[in-house]
Amino acid sequence: MAHRNLHKEDFVPTDDGRYQVEYKKIEIGEGSNLTVEKRNEDGSYEVIQAMIRRLNDRIFISWSEPFEGRLIFEK
Repeated sequence: MAHRNLHKEDFVPTDDGRYQVEYKKIEIGEGSNLTVEKRNEDGSYEVIQAMIRRLNDRIFISWSEPFEGRLIFEK
């Protein structure tokens, strides 16, 4: 499994009050098996149910606030 680290500064605010990070489909594949994990203060990770949208060749991951974490996917 491959992963991309998510950093608070990577998230941008959206019109609906959420924050999102954007990837190109070629960076992480089709995205059929994406898992989003948020890093806790103690360094452990928990799986969250972030909103994942696809549009053309882009994949958007949205959450209520920016966070540190990782995106896990099959390469």
